[in-house]
This record gives sequence, structure tokens and C-alpha cells, in this order.
Amino acid sequence: MDVPDSSQAAAIPLPPSPPPHDDPMPGIMVQLQSKGPVGENGSQSTDGERTTSPPSEHGQVAPQPPSHHTRHRTSPTPPAKPVPSNPVSPAARRPPAPLPNIPTSPRATNGHFRPSTDNRAGTPNGRAPSRPSSDSHKRSLTISKGNTVSVVLISSALETIAASKEAKRSVPLRDSVQRALEMVKSGQGGDKPREIFEPLRLACETRNEKLMIASLDCISKLISYSFFAETSSSAHAPTSPPPSPGPNSRSSMTGSHTSLPAPSLVDLVVHTITSCHTENTPETVSLQIVKALLALVLSPTVLVHQSSLLKAVRTVYNVFLLSVDAVNQMVAQGGLTQMVNHVFARCQINASTLPASESTTSLSVQSDSARSSKRPSVVSSPRNSLPLPPQTPSAHSSDGTGPTLVQEPSEPPSSAAPSEAGVATDGTLGETGQTNGMHNGAHHSGEPSESTNGDPVHDDDEELPGVAQRPLSTNDLFIKDAFLVFRALCKLTMKPLNSESERDLKSHSMRSKLLSLHLVLMILNSHMPIFVSPSAIIYSSSSNEATPFIQAASQYLCLCLSRNAVSPVPQVFEISVEIFWRVISGLRTKLKKEIEVLLHEIFIPILEMKTSTLKQKAMIVSILQRLCQDPQALVEIYLNYDCDGEAVDNIYEHLMNIISKIGTAPVTVAPQKANDPTSPALQPQTKQHHQGNHVPPSFSTAALSVPGNVDSATIGNSETQLRRQGLECLVAVLKSLVAWGTASTSPPEQAANFATRSMGEEARRDTMTPDNSVDKLSSGDVELPRGHTPEIADDPTKFESAKQKKTTLLEGIKKFNLKPKRGVQFLVETGFIPSNDPKDIARFLLETDGLNKAAIGEYLGEGDEENIAIMHAFVDMLDLSNMPFVDALRSFLQAFRLPGESQKIDRYMLKFAERYIAGNPTNNVFANADTAYVLAYSTIMLNTDAHSPQVKNRMTRQGFLANNRGINDGQDLPEDFLNAIYDEIVTNEIRMKDEIEVPNVAVAGPGLAGVLANVGRDLNKETYMMQSNSMANKTEALFRTLMRSQRRGTKSNEQFFSASHFIHVRPMFEVAWIPFLAGLSGPLQDTDDLEVVELCLEGFKAAIHIVCFFDLELERNAFVSTLSKFTFLNNLGEMKTKNMEAIKTLLDVAVTEGNQLKGSWREVLGCVSQLEHMQLISSGVDVPDAGRKGRSRKPPTEELANESRSTHITVAADMVFSLSHYLSGTAIVDFVRALCDVSWEEIQSSGLSQHPRLFSLQKLVEISYYNMSRIRLEWSNMWEILGEHFNQVCCHKNPHVGFFALDALRQLAMRFLEKEELAHFKFQKDFLRPFEYTMIHNSNPDVRDMVLQCLQQMIQARVHNLRSGWRTMFAVFSAASKAATERIASSAFEIVTRLNKEHFSSIVSHGSFADLTVCITDFCKVNKYQKISLLAIAMLRGLIPTMLESPDCGLKEPNPSSTDDPMIKYWFPVLFGFYDVIMNGEDLEIRRLALDSLFNTLKTYGSTYPVEFWDTVCQELLFPIFAVLKSSQDVSRFSTQEDMSVWLSTTMIQALRNLIDLYTFYFETLERFLDGLLDLLCVCICQENDTLARIGTSCLQQLLESNVKKLSAARWERVATTFVKLFRTTTPHQLFDESLRVEIDGSSSEMQDSSESNEQAMVPAPLSPNSENPKAGARISINERRRIFRQIIVKCVLQLLLIETTNDLLRNDEVYNTIPPEHLLRLMGVLDHSYQFARMFNEDKDLRTGLWKVGFMKHLPNLLKQESSSASTLVHVLLRMYYDPRPEHQAARPQVADRLMPLGLGVLQDFNKLRLETQAKNIAAWTPVVAEILQGFVRFDDKAFTRYLPAIYPLATDLLSREMAPEIREGLREYFLRVGYIQGIVERP
Repeated sequence: MDVPDSSQAAAIPLPPSPPPHDDPMPGIMVQLQSKGPVGENGSQSTDGERTTSPPSEHGQVAPQPPSHHTRHRTSPTPPAKPVPSNPVSPAARRPPAPLPNIPTSPRATNGHFRPSTDNRAGTPNGRAPSRPSSDSHKRSLTISKGNTVSVVLISSALETIAASKEAKRSVPLRDSVQRALEMVKSGQGGDKPREIFEPLRLACETRNEKLMIASLDCISKLISYSFFAETSSSAHAPTSPPPSPGPNSRSSMTGSHTSLPAPSLVDLVVHTITSCHTENTPETVSLQIVKALLALVLSPTVLVHQSSLLKAVRTVYNVFLLSVDAVNQMVAQGGLTQMVNHVFARCQINASTLPASESTTSLSVQSDSARSSKRPSVVSSPRNSLPLPPQTPSAHSSDGTGPTLVQEPSEPPSSAAPSEAGVATDGTLGETGQTNGMHNGAHHSGEPSESTNGDPVHDDDEELPGVAQRPLSTNDLFIKDAFLVFRALCKLTMKPLNSESERDLKSHSMRSKLLSLHLVLMILNSHMPIFVSPSAIIYSSSSNEATPFIQAASQYLCLCLSRNAVSPVPQVFEISVEIFWRVISGLRTKLKKEIEVLLHEIFIPILEMKTSTLKQKAMIVSILQRLCQDPQALVEIYLNYDCDGEAVDNIYEHLMNIISKIGTAPVTVAPQKANDPTSPALQPQTKQHHQGNHVPPSFSTAALSVPGNVDSATIGNSETQLRRQGLECLVAVLKSLVAWGTASTSPPEQAANFATRSMGEEARRDTMTPDNSVDKLSSGDVELPRGHTPEIADDPTKFESAKQKKTTLLEGIKKFNLKPKRGVQFLVETGFIPSNDPKDIARFLLETDGLNKAAIGEYLGEGDEENIAIMHAFVDMLDLSNMPFVDALRSFLQAFRLPGESQKIDRYMLKFAERYIAGNPTNNVFANADTAYVLAYSTIMLNTDAHSPQVKNRMTRQGFLANNRGINDGQDLPEDFLNAIYDEIVTNEIRMKDEIEVPNVAVAGPGLAGVLANVGRDLNKETYMMQSNSMANKTEALFRTLMRSQRRGTKSNEQFFSASHFIHVRPMFEVAWIPFLAGLSGPLQDTDDLEVVELCLEGFKAAIHIVCFFDLELERNAFVSTLSKFTFLNNLGEMKTKNMEAIKTLLDVAVTEGNQLKGSWREVLGCVSQLEHMQLISSGVDVPDAGRKGRSRKPPTEELANESRSTHITVAADMVFSLSHYLSGTAIVDFVRALCDVSWEEIQSSGLSQHPRLFSLQKLVEISYYNMSRIRLEWSNMWEILGEHFNQVCCHKNPHVGFFALDALRQLAMRFLEKEELAHFKFQKDFLRPFEYTMIHNSNPDVRDMVLQCLQQMIQARVHNLRSGWRTMFAVFSAASKAATERIASSAFEIVTRLNKEHFSSIVSHGSFADLTVCITDFCKVNKYQKISLLAIAMLRGLIPTMLESPDCGLKEPNPSSTDDPMIKYWFPVLFGFYDVIMNGEDLEIRRLALDSLFNTLKTYGSTYPVEFWDTVCQELLFPIFAVLKSSQDVSRFSTQEDMSVWLSTTMIQALRNLIDLYTFYFETLERFLDGLLDLLCVCICQENDTLARIGTSCLQQLLESNVKKLSAARWERVATTFVKLFRTTTPHQLFDESLRVEIDGSSSEMQDSSESNEQAMVPAPLSPNSENPKAGARISINERRRIFRQIIVKCVLQLLLIETTNDLLRNDEVYNTIPPEHLLRLMGVLDHSYQFARMFNEDKDLRTGLWKVGFMKHLPNLLKQESSSASTLVHVLLRMYYDPRPEHQAARPQVADRLMPLGLGVLQDFNKLRLETQAKNIAAWTPVVAEILQGFVRFDDKAFTRYLPAIYPLATDLLSREMAPEIREGLREYFLRVGYIQGIVERP
């Protein structure tokens, strides 16, 4: 290759390149601005091309034809050849050597090129050139394809050569010239191009400047006419790359090519042209070389491939580097740009892989998306005004001194020719290719010294010929060409710069690097489709292996970035950052892992480094800004890195934290003045790059900028600017999240005019790739993942769980790094370590990134068995086989950090030795593992000793050798072996790779010497250099590992997930909301710059929009409360303009986000309230503020005060309320709740002021007005809160507040009552409830009076609309009846009276009759004002006739359609009213009236009641009167015992009598309720209070005697059962309880006193059932025993009472004659039981004595009365039954006799035992009983008498021996007479 080696290059004295600030030529300016792919050489390709003539011979710039900017051409045609040179202004240009005529640009006609009819060589304006031309040159030559070439082109050059001295000297040259001239003149040379070419080739080898120019010029023209297009080489696709004519050297200059293996003509042409260039080549020749090579490479028919192509590119590259002429440099650079562009543009990308909308459109540079789509060029050209078909990027003239003749194809180009090569990418080049590409490469140059010498192409064998196993198509070759060029450029970018080159932008090295970087950037910018298209495949010439283009290119691209992205040279760094941006935006789907490495290892660290420059940080932040403006890219970064467990870092989260820190970093220098340039946030809407004719300085990167690039001159100039940039970035993120997450529920379209999405949702899901509308600068096609992965839908839950899993893993790693044991336990529990098996744990520790190596070392070094097992498993997994000893030790110690404790080290070394020996069985050095163990330990000691700063005396070599003597099984290890170990350790410390610290820059010490030593040193830069080198090395190592794994095909984690779901925004916000909040609030707090403030507030708006949309409560509260704090409304004196802006933002948020603000409304409305407060203060109003006594508040400034009253703020604040009716049903509830809270705070802060703050309360009234038309369901939810608030406010201790609230409530109610309410709803009732609450809870009589006035007004105005509202009204009046002031009660009663009189029918018809009666009842119970209560009871009685008369009640004529029972609806409330007064009235007179009214009403109207209603009356009204007897709960309604006693003794007893009377009156109706009545009487009888019991028994007796005839047999059974129950309940079984007779310490004499105390007050005390006996053996207290004794006595009394009642009833003939005999017998049974119980007790003397002793009674207890009276009744009734003649009684006689005889005999026996002297009382009690028994026996019939005679006779005889009463004597006489008759002793009279 024609490249000098670096030593030569460096030795050549070169004039300097044009300095950066030289004033470039106007012509250059013109061309630079047009941004075409040709670049600065002036010729542009199809998109807005224009052709430019180079300087004419007279040094003038040729006039330019205007051009027309056209787009989207479709039909491909070959372009004309380009203009290789640049016009220059006369002032700035050296006159070049005269140039021969060359053809001009083609003319366009209807989109096709045709040869110009004007064959004269001349300038475009038609002037003929100075060179004359002969007629003989007018002939044309026919090329083999049938096209013609003007003979003039060839013959003039040949004649020049023939006339030269060299031709005369060189025979071969002279001969070949002559032969060629003859052929040309005879018109025969067209089909023998080699013979025509030979003299031209030889002329070039003469090294004569004139000949070289002439022949090169001729060659380039012939190329333009496809003269060298050989059928064999280009018409058909070659099967393999053509051989290079000079594969190893630049070939000979003698012209001899015999040694070459028949190179193709094209290769020969390339070789010839490139051989012309050496480091000494004249500038004029260099220009022609560039022109010829450009024409050749760009030729549509003469195709150059592989080595020839690389040679051509390399030569032009070298011209650029070695040329000292500015024009040549620019032409070379332009030519190079164009060639590279063409090489890529001609590759045909399979259109089927592109989405329809994008295969024909250009790449859109989204960051520049809003720029003008049609960019007028500076000079317009009518010649190109018709649309040109976009074939290749060239339609140009050559060098402008003569007209161009072009070949017009006579037939369509063959398919093999690349005429269609550009079709698929027409737009790519036409639009983006040019506009994006062109300023790149103009002023950046490269280095000849290194790049030329080390140009990478010649050492790669892929372009060498090989055996093709598959025919390669032309396109395959084109793609391979593109790859080779790209690889060569990437390798050029990797050349290291020495320190001199870094400082000198004009050095060859630097120019080479910059140019190659720019070309790489241009390629990525313009030709992304090749990188991402699956059809771009590179086939190896030798193995025929197919490699995707991206896979082949990525390794070079990544290495290019890793070397250059850490460069301290700003220009290099900037282009690297731009390249990286193109990678992220266009290749992220392909280079997932690579991007992660670059971000994690280079770009993020640079942002965090203290030593990196502001410019560097600003450049990186600028690409982050672009990333942040692309929602999809941002979401995909999150999905693919943060949610990927394989990814080392949470990239998105990390970036957000960094951006936030940058935005909030403290500024260390004073901020710049107002003219500080603003941050270059990408605002393409307003910013065109390099407007006007300004050409940037020669070698700045901006000069070569690509649209979408940031103008680096404007960024990173100050820390303030960087902060601003960070803030803009943060806001961009939030806006992107808003755009993606909330624009719609499907992935949102981009906010900016990005390329439209043509693929539907499904299509996008089907391809697992981002659609390119959101891949900035992406290729315009759908990117497929590298592997053929299955199509995976975007499932948010999957990513959420993946993120969760990763978070848990990171938490586990963190725990492990702090406390390894706990961490391992956590990781096992969470499943990251499969089990507690040592192998599982060891594998995790070995393979997991992020674990602290020191923690691993400590954990594995522990002495527990478990830890040792894990350590052994861990070491067993390390591969130490076939490694030298120290290498193995190094490898071993990379896996963990060796702990410092010697025991731990010992365990490690033992295991290492075992493992090493096992892995290296062929090692003959060590006798056994012991040797390896000792040596390993010794080596570790040496390492510490040699490198620890604490060690002063280092170990010597001899010391080391001595330490290791005799360790090899008693022998020494070889000395060489030990020496080698010593040397290696001393020179190369064993240390952790990833913990190698960046060496600190050696800084000279203090003092003057130190200061002098540091003069001129940039310490910061030196530190950066060291850090960046280690970063680059680490990154490269990672890339190599990555590429190895890719080659092995392990790409499982390479799956790139494309985002399509909006829900991802939620977790994205959740992980980054804290940095967002910090990043926005920091600048807002620190700055007063309104632009920054506005930016922060925009960010707040976006963030709040997201938190509201996704309902993130914690985050919402944080953002809204922070924003509300920034309003400074609670600190008016400190308020600034920015705080006023915050207020506006908060109000905007309230209006836009109202539906989702929820609890945050509290903050918003609090601020609105404070804003009104501020307005009042600033207006001079004295505002009460209870909370700030003693602290004078500083008022706001005048300006802010006026601003607070401005229309903007006033309207915005008002909209918060006036638009509330647009809020959703749930949002309005949150809104109202918050407003109520704020209102209450305002009111509380006002204290008892006469002018309390009622702003929010007023607003509540307003919003109630606005929202009253809501559906009732929503309104009810609202009013639930509002009503509660009004309750609170109306009862406030400040009456002014209460009055205002009541009046507001009245107004609302008036409005509310206008609305119709349907039946059975209760909206009015709920609405009016605050009036009721106020009446009950506000004791202020004035407020209560106002409540009544409000209701009165409502009744007057809205009475016809009242429905359920009546109920609340009556509730209010009821509450008023309890008021402490008579005025209130009277007013309320008057209103009720009037309502009853005037609106009764309305009240009834709307279902409020019951409420009316309750209300009247409450007035009846007013005890203070008897006048009101007497009127009320009269009104209640008066309701009955009114009700009966009213047609609305339907009691007269029942309404069949009504479902309600009119009895329950109307009668029951009235009766219940009476009942309520009876139970709860405090006035005895009122109670009496109510009682009479109740029972009179029942008697009067009861006949009309249905039985069911009687049931209700009994269960609900009558029986409950006596509930007090049953349960103690009912007693609680009496305030004192005395009240209860009075009520029981008056009202209840009267009620009981009335009840019995009522039953008797309506017995037929009420008979079915007899059971209830009997139960009631039972309860009444079974009371400890014997007054109640006696009343109960008398009522029972009265009931039975009054209704005796009406009782059926079943009823008698029920009566008998009642008696049985009563007797059982009152039997005092406890008398026999032994535990009661146990002596207890303490006196028993006071017992009786208390038993009498119950007699004064009447208290219900139901008897406890007998089962209540204390448990056997249990000790009981004195008090407990007394209570039991009292109860026993009560039971005895009650038993006696019952016996008397039974006796009275059964002696009543009517009763006796009615009761059936079986029930009589049941009664006898209980009486008999009572008798037997009493007899048993009386006979047990010990028992009675025992009870007497423990104080049961004062005298010996007995049950004589019970025994005798029960026996008396029994005897009487049994005898009566025995002699009853009725058949049923006769049938029962045997049973009667069975009961009678034992009783009678027993009584006689007992009587006989009585002693007169001691038992006179007993004798007296029993005498009548004995007399009746004797009389009964006498009446037996003969048979019975005879039968019982033996039993009775002896007893009767015994009686004779006693003194007896006359009645007994009379009985005995009759008995003995009867005995005489029966025995026949005496005859019957």
C-alpha cells in the first residue's frame, strides 16, 4: 500500500494544516452548509445535491447552477462522477497547476441522465475553455457494450504522453502509446480497454507530474464512461473476491505485471492510481489521484471490491493526512466521506425485513425531528430542478473545467450490476444520509504517522482470494466491502495517541483519529439499516461461514468506543459520545450487553468521577437528555437492565440517581452573569445547527456535526450550566414517562413529531423489537434480536416479578456483604441458593457478581464444619489444572480476598495444595501436597512482606530460599524454581483484579520545592488519565470475554425486550421517585432563576401526573406536599416570585389532576386558603390568627401582593372550585373531605373573633351549589362529609360561625328542596340532618332559635316539596322539646301544632305520621313545662279522630293497592306514644292521663282491631310495660330508686289492673294471648317484694274468677301448669342445704333488720331459681348466706300466698264446677307436695335448731301454717271431688281416694301425737282439718267405709283420749255411730 511508515512520515517536514481560525473561503462555506454526503468537496448526493466547479485556470470560482432539493426518488440510474475538488476564494488559494478538460455534470431530463448535446469542453455558462480542440477529436469510440465515448477524451491524453520526453526515452511507453493512438483513431479501441489503458499506466509510473496528471485525468474520465467495465469482472457477480494486483507491496513502478496472477482490469486501474501517491507526490497529482479514485469507487458499472477498495480508501486517507494544501485536504476528506458513504449505500438491504412505512423513508433523527423537512440549499440549480433518482450518493461534475459526457444506457442495467443496490436505502442516503452525515469529516483529520503505517486492511486475510463454496452475489460483496471499510476505520480509531499528539490537534495522529471517528459516526448515522438488517450477512471467502453484519462489526465498534470514550481530548471524547448515542438509539436491540458494559464501566463512572471535566460530564448528560426524550428507549433501558437479573447494575435507577445528583450538586464557583449560555437541551424546534454561512473552526468537532448532535461549545462551561442540564434531563425523563405511561392505555405515540408508527400494536408485539419511530437514529427497519428468539409479548407482570427478584437478590448480596452467615441464610430462604448443600452455596459464591470478595474470604475461612465443607466445595470448583504454581495461586486468590487470620489462611492453603496437586499430576517438582501447602503459605508471606507499606525490612531472596529449605519431603526445591517465584512475586504483587486501585498521582511535597515541582502539571488530568486507562482496560477485557461467549453461542441473556406496555412506567417511577423529588426540589429551593424554576415546576407537574395516574399514594403525598411547601404561603415575608410560580403550578395541578389527587387535595386546598389569607393581608384587612399570638407576621412585598390578586391567580384559584362538578364521583368526595378539613382549620384559627375566617366554608357552600345536580349516589357520598362538617361548624363555640353556617345551610336547603324527591328516598332527610344535630348539641339558645327560624322559612317556602325532610324537621322539634329554655320549646311546639293543624294530610301522605307522633310524644314528656305536656297529650289523643277521618290514612276505606298495614302505620305510633309517656314521662299526672288514654283507646277502638294487631299491641306495648319486673336493665331508666318505687306502686299496678280488665273486656279476642299474660303474672308473683306478689296473685285470681266461664279445657290446662310452675318456683328447697347451717365467724343477730328494710321501697327483684344452690363443700360468706336466708323466707311467704289463692279459687263454686277434674288433681298434686315438704321440715327438729342457731330466724323456724293450710285445702277439695256426682269426677274417684286416704290417716296420726301443753298452737291449727276429715270419712258409702274401717278406727279411738274441740267431738260421734251401723251393733234409724 502506498503508505510511508511512521518513521518516514514523521521525518517529512510538512507545512501545517490551516489553523483553526483561518478565514476559510466563501466557496467552502457554501459547500459546507449544504450537508450532503459528499461533504466538503462540494458535490452532494441525491438529496439536495448541487455540483460545483473547481477553480478555473484563471483562478476564478466557476459559477454554480442552482439546485433543487428533492426527496424520495425511486427509479435508479447511474450517477455522474463527482467533483473531487473544492472551489476556493482567490485570496485564500494557491494557483493550482493547469488541469485538462474533464466532463461536466450530467443534465437531468425527466429523471434520467442523458449525454449533454454540447460536447464542447467548457464551464457551465457555455464559455469554451482556453484549450483548442481539433476536429479529429469529434469522433466517438464505441465501447463493447455499445455505448460511445468521445475520442477527444482519450487522444488528447495519449498525444500529451506521446509528446513527452519520457515517451521518447521509454520504448514500452512509446510503443503502447502509438498502438493505443492508432486504435483510437481507427475507432477500434472500445473493445480493448486494457490496450488503451496500458500507455496511461506506464505514463503514471514515469513519476512525471505532467504525465501523471494527464493520464490520471484521462483514466478518471474513462471510468466515468464505464470504459474499464470488463464483462468478466463486473457484469456478473464474481464467485470470489478479485485478487489484488499487489497484495504485499505497492508493486513495481516499472510497469511489469507479469508476476501477477492475471489481475482484473479494475484492480489494475486501482493499483495504478494508488501507486501514484507517495509522501512526495505533488499536490496537483494528489488532487487527480483523489478525483480518479473517487470516480472509480463511485462508478455504477466499474465495481471495486475488497483489497482494491481498501487500497483506494487508504490512498485518499493518506492524501488527506500527508497533503499540506488545505484545498487538497478538504477534497480528500470530502472524497473519503463520499466513498465511504457510497460503499455503504450500495449495499442492498432486503426490503421485506423493513416495515412498510420505513423501507422507503429516511432515517429520522428524532432529536432533530422538528427541523424543516425540506432544507433549501444555499445555491439553487435549475439543472437539477427535476427529481433525480436516488441511485448512489453522487451526481456530480468532476473537476469543473470542461463539460461532462455521460453514458446514457441503451438498456436497463443488468441485475448483476449494482444499479439497484441503493434502492432499498434510497431514503437512507437521500434524506438522513446526507443531512446527518456531512459536516462530519470536514475539518477533522487523522494521523499519517501511525494510522497510515498501521492501516489495518493489509493484514486481514478475509479479502484474499479463497475457494468459494457458495456463489457470492454482488450484494454479498458489497456488504463485505462495507464491513471491511468499517473495520478498517474502527481500527484506525483505536490507534493510541502519544502525549504530544493529544496536545496538538494538527498532528497526523490526531487528525487521523478524528477523521476516522467522524467517518464511523457518519456511517452509523447514515447507514444504520445495514447494521440492524437480518439480511446483512457477511460470508467468509474461505469457510463460507455466514456472520451477521452487526455481530462482525460490533466487536470493532465496541473496542473503538472503549478506547476513545475515555480520551481526555475533548474532540475525541465528544465524537465517541456521539457514536455511543447512535449505538444506544439504533443498536440497543442488538448490543444489549455491550451497551450495559459501556454504560456501567465507562460513561456512568465518568459522570461520577471527580477528575473528569465539566465538558465530559456535560457531553454524557447531553446524550442522556436525548435518551430521556425518547420514552421507548428509556423504558427499554429499564426493562433490559434493571429488570434483568443478569445485568450487573440497575442502569436506569443508577442514571436517575446520578442525574439527580448532578442537578442538585452544590456550585463551588460564583454563578455566571445573566448572559451565561443556557444548557443545550435539545430543542430542535428552535435550533438549527450552524445557521447562516458561519463555518466553525477547522478542527472542532462541531464543524463536522451531525444533525442531532449537541453543539459542544455551548455546554459544560460552568457548574451552574451542568446543573441546569441535569435538571433538564430529569424533567425530560418525567415528560417521557408521562408520554409513555399516561398518554393512552396503549403505548403512547411520541409527543414530538417522531416518525409515525405504521405498525399496529400487534405487529409490534410480534416482533420482539422496538419500533423504530422511537429508536432515535435507528435504522428505519425493525431490529431483530441477534438470536432467533421466540416472540415474547410485553408482559408487565413478568418484568415486575423479575425486578422484584433482582431487588431481593441485591438485598441478599448486601446482607451477605455485611453479615455473610445471615446473607446466606436469607439467600437460601429466598431460593437464590437452591439448598443448604455446600456445593450449592459454593457455586453461588463463585458465580454471583456483586459479592464482596473479602466477605467471601471471611465466610469460607470460618472454622465451623459447615463453612469448611463449603470452602472445600468452593475450591473444588476452581480449575487450577495445568498451571504454573504462582499462576494457580493467583487464580485461586482472585475468587476471594484472603483473610488476615493465620488459622484461616492455613485452612485455605491446605485445600489449595490438595487441589493443585490433584489438578497437576504431571508436576514433578513437588513430592507431595505438603510441599505445595508450605510453599503456598510461604509465597503468601512473601507477597505480604514485599508489598505491605507497614513492613520496613523486606524479605531478601536468601531469606525466602532459607524459609523453604527441606520442605519437599526433606529435600530442597530447585533453586531456580524458588528464584522464579521470588522474582515474580516481588515484581508483580498478587492482588485482586477488580480491586486494583488507580495509582495516585505522585504530588510533590509541601514547601517551595514542591510548588515548583508541580508547576505546569495538571494533576486532575493526570489522575483522570490513570483512572481512565484502567477503565478502558477493564472494559476491553469484558468485551473480549463477551465476544468469546458469543462465538461459543451462549447468548441466553442477550434477549432484548421491547417495550409496548404503559404499565412499566409505574415501577420505573417507584424506583426513582426519591431522586426525582430531590432533583426537582433542590434547584427550586436554591435558585431564583425563573427559567430553572419553570423547569422544576414542569417536572413537578409531570411527576404529579404520573403519581396520580398510577395512584401511588406515598409518592403523590410527597410531591404535592413538597410543592405546596414551596408556595411559602405560611411565610409571606420570605416569599419570592418563584413561590408565586409554585402557587400557579399547584393550582394547575389541582385543575388537571383533580380526579386522582385523593388525600393530596388537603395540601392543595390548604394553599388556596392561605392564598386568600395572603390576599386579605395584602389588602390591609385585619385577619384574626389565633395560632400566631405575639408574633407579628411580615407582609409580602407589594409586587407579590399585587401578583396574588392578579387575574391569572384569582381565576385559577376559582377554577379549582368552579370546575369541581367535573370531578369524578370518588374525587369529589376526596375534594370535599379536604375542603372540610381546611375549613375547620380556618375556623379554629379564628377563635372567638367577630369576623372569623370562613373562606373555605363559603367555598363549601359554592361547591355544594355547583355539584347539586350530580346523581344522587354521588351527592349522598358528598353530603355524608359535608353534613358532618356542618354539624361540627354549626356547633362551634363562636356563634358567628354557627349563624353563618346555619344561614348557608338554609340557602342550600332552599335550593336542594326545589328538587323533586321520589317516595321512599331519604335525601332530604339526610340533607336537613345538620339542623337536628345543631339543635341537640348546640346549647346556645340564639343558635337554636335560628334553627327553628330556618325551618319555619323552609316550611313556608317549600312545604309542598317536603318529602323525607318532614322526618328530620320533626326530629329537630323533638330535640327542641328538650331545650333548657322555655322559649325554644314553646316556639317548637307552636310550629308542631300549626303543622298538625294545617299540613296533617301532607305529613301523612309522605310517610311522616310516625315522626309527628314521636315529636308530640316528646313534648308530652317535657317535665319542666306541664302546660306544654298537657297540651301535647291532648294533641296526641286528638290525633286519633283526625287520623280516622283522614282519607290519607285509609283507615275508613282501606286502600287495596297499599302494601303497608295502616294499623301499624297509623294506630301503632299513637298507641306507642301513650306507652312511651307511661314508661318515660316524669310527671305522675301525665303518666296517669297516658295510661287512661291508652286503655280507654284500646277499649273504645279495640273492636276494630284485627287479631294480628292485638298481637303487636300485646307484645310491643302492653307486656313491655312490666318488663321492669323481669330484667334489671329496664330499671336503669329511673334516675332514683324512689322514682322507680313511685312508678311501680302507681303506674305499673294500675296498668296491671287495667290489663286484667282489658283481657276480661276483650277475652274472646285476647284469649290467644292468655299464655303471655299468665307468664307476666308469674313474673309479678315471683318477686321478693311481697306487695308486688300479692297484687300479682290477686290479679291472677281476678282474671280467673272474672273469666271462669270463658276458659276452655286447654286454657285450664295452661292455668294448672302456671300454678304448678309457681309452686315449684316458690318451694324453699334451700332449707335442707347443710352448708347454710355451718357456723361462720360473726354475729348472726342482725339478720332480721335488713329483711324488713325492703318493705318501704318497692323494688322488683325476681326470685332466683332453685338451681342456684351453692356447690357442696363451698364456703359462703355471711352476706351471701343472709341473702339466701332472705330469699328462703320470701319463698315461704309466697308459697303460703299461693296456697291461700288456690284455696280461695277452689272454694269458689263457679271455679270448682268449671275446672276439669284432671287439672284439679294436678293442683292437688302440687298442694300435696307443699304439704309433704312442710311436714318433713317441721318434723326435723335438728334441722330447725341448726337454722335457728346460725341466725336464720329469731325463734325456732317452722312451716306449720303452710303444712296445715295446704292439708286443709287438699282435704276439702279431695272430699268434694270424692263425693262429686258428675261422671268424670266419679271416674277419677279411685285416684282421689288414693290421695285422700293416706293424707287423712297421716293427719290423724300426727294430730294424735300432739301434746296439749307444748303444742297448743299446732293443735289449734289442725283441729278444723281433723274435723273435716272425720266428717268426710263418715260420708263414705258402706263398702268404702268397711274397707277403710281397720285403718281409721284405731286412730279415731285414740282421739277419744284427748281433749278436743267440739267440732272434732261431733265428728267422732258421727263416726262411731256409723261404725255401729255398719257392724250391726246398732240398727239404722
